[in-house]
Amino acid sequence: MCGIVGAVSERDIVPLLVDGLRRLEYRGYDSAGVAVVNGKNKISLSRTVGKVAELEEKLAKDPLQGLIGVAHTRWATHGGVTEANAHPHVSGGRVAVIHNGIIENFQPIKDEMLAKGYVFDSETDTEVAAHLIYDYLKQGLDLVEAVGKAVQRFEGAYALLVIDAEDPTRIVVSRVASPLVIGLGDGENFVASGVPALLPVTQRFIYLEQGDLAEIKRDSVRIVDTDGKPVNREVHETEWDSASAEKAPYDHFMLKEIFDQPSALADTLYGRVANQRVMPESLGARAAEMLDQVEQIHIVACGTSYHAGCVGKYWIESIAGVPTHVEIASEYRYRKVVVTPKTLFVTLSQSGETADTLEALRMAKKLGYLGTLTICNSAHSSMVRESDLVMLTQAGPEIGVASTKAFTTQLLSVLLVTLMMAKHRGLSEEREKEFVANLTHAAAASDLALKMNDQLKELAKDFADKQHTLFLGRGPMWPIAMEGALKLKEISYIHAEAYAAGELKHGPLALIDDEMPVVVVAPNNELLEKLKSNMQVVRARGGQLYVFADKDTGIKSEPGMKVIPMPHADRLIAPIVYTIPLQLLAYHVAVLRGTDVDQPRNLAKSVTVE
Repeated sequence: MCGIVGAVSERDIVPLLVDGLRRLEYRGYDSAGVAVVNGKNKISLSRTVGKVAELEEKLAKDPLQGLIGVAHTRWATHGGVTEANAHPHVSGGRVAVIHNGIIENFQPIKDEMLAKGYVFDSETDTEVAAHLIYDYLKQGLDLVEAVGKAVQRFEGAYALLVIDAEDPTRIVVSRVASPLVIGLGDGENFVASGVPALLPVTQRFIYLEQGDLAEIKRDSVRIVDTDGKPVNREVHETEWDSASAEKAPYDHFMLKEIFDQPSALADTLYGRVANQRVMPESLGARAAEMLDQVEQIHIVACGTSYHAGCVGKYWIESIAGVPTHVEIASEYRYRKVVVTPKTLFVTLSQSGETADTLEALRMAKKLGYLGTLTICNSAHSSMVRESDLVMLTQAGPEIGVASTKAFTTQLLSVLLVTLMMAKHRGLSEEREKEFVANLTHAAAASDLALKMNDQLKELAKDFADKQHTLFLGRGPMWPIAMEGALKLKEISYIHAEAYAAGELKHGPLALIDDEMPVVVVAPNNELLEKLKSNMQVVRARGGQLYVFADKDTGIKSEPGMKVIPMPHADRLIAPIVYTIPLQLLAYHVAVLRGTDVDQPRNLAKSVTVE
């Protein structure tokens, strides 16, 4: 979950490396560092604890220069947040290494290196790689051979970048599970853990496959696969641009990305809907064959994506009539799974590299599922490449750690897939037109929800000094309540949890007092009267209710209950529309509490380790 970037050029690459780190800081921000080969063929190193801005300040006082180098922003796994544990790590004054992921068997290798007399300055698993590669260089191997031999010994999931001061013409990289992308320039080449780092310098990318090892020079890129055989990987041109990864004129990326949602939703529909019809063929060549056979769905995801899957269960079962099971990826991986015939395995992920979900997909492919479908925001990610069918969300770059537009575009994508399945199970043309009309209204309805921003900014004052908040919902709005609670806890650090409102009497009611705000999502649906009864139970215990209610529900503000009127949205798209004010509420509460909205403590954007 660290940000890594490297470059080899004819110009000084330090400013480029630092800018790349800034663009990848959502992946890790405990510490940062840069290493370059200077004009004397020596490693020059600068590292700091804290954010990339701290590194920039240090470099302003004590600048580095070089034509080849690597840089890193860390999310700590092995060892505390100290300058000694910050990357890059150097061995013999010659080899500099940066690393994303975990080398699980680092301890026996470390013991071996200690026995050979190597001194370790850090608590990290990464320093093992630096010493081992240097040791192989001393034995006469060249850099490619040394890295190749080292990674054969490593166990785990990682991406590795290595430079050698005595051979300052190339960066050697290895990718095992953790994402790595090569950027192609004019007389210069780059490598990073994510496309946003390189958008100012190139639009052309090569996505490394599992087990690839690459040698990156100023004018060439050479890649070998896990068998050591040279391979050609396709060059892709991205439609993302550097402006899409900038937050101006907003104060935070999260706020920008909340306001991006209407356009992201509209983009997600493009190419999937035409002439008031959904287009199942947009999922891939095998879509018709698989959708005709599906008798059960198994959705696996993590975090926010898991919540999207939970909403999907309600939609798929009620509209398409297909039994659906939703599971957290980290649990799925470590239990005995029984696969019933003709079950479609579905993964959801913003990055397409989420470690637990990706490994769950690989496990599923061996278990006899009918096929696999991924819903993902990254067109060239591992999950996309390894799935039979693909639904790409069109959220664009999402930099804020707390997911916003990636979630709502996932919801819309799940809804599209639901209608595609229903179409293959006899959905009438008339009903399909009705559903599609509501889908196409999602962007406009979301835009209306964004107009509540000033009201929610004021409402946030009621929450800023609280320590706990309870969220309630029913039916498909229960996972939306779960997502609202997750957003609040992620960025404001207020303890928040969500329950199906009917469960209040089974334990959570014990928490209710006048210091516990209770947030309720209340669209005008078939469960409204039941929800009103649940709300009365809270009021009778002195709880303060904050009710996000459709104007047609008839719910009005009273002592002990504040009603936040919502723009009308059909019940089909209500989960999408009601998500937005909950995101805005969490955002404004976090701002009032002075937390780091875009980079909340202890969290990183792409969870590429277990």
